[in-house]
Amino acid sequence: MAARETIGAARNSKPLKEPIDTMRTLAASTLVFLVALMHAGSASAQSLSCGGTLSGVGDSKFSVVQKCGEPMSKEFVCVPRPQVAWVLSPYPGAPAQQVVTQACVPMEDWVYHRGQGNFLGIVRFYNGAIESVRDGERVR
Repeated sequence: MAARETIGAARNSKPLKEPIDTMRTLAASTLVFLVALMHAGSASAQSLSCGGTLSGVGDSKFSVVQKCGEPMSKEFVCVPRPQVAWVLSPYPGAPAQQVVTQACVPMEDWVYHRGQGNFLGIVRFYNGAIESVRDGERVR
């Protein structure tokens, strides 16, 4: 009788959570890969030198204007960023599906002229603070 109880217990047990855990791990890995891939293509200086002072990630627009003055141009840009969402299945017991979409994140690029023969300095702002600093084209 003990053998029958063991077999019956095995039939009534809940399914393992391994497929869902594996799917979550895969989703997280995919998201990390996509974010890394987006940032890999852009070389970044991460600071802008202006008259002996540096403006870097986290500085406010006010601080940058105080240190570097007004930029030669300002442009609002839409930066696509991946967003992960889970869609529940309408079928009982079926796993949720992961959906990765691109969302527009509004940012602002300020361009600074660093002098003849130097690269342009491009400062990207997100929510009023520097998100990144990178080199643009060389000024001839």
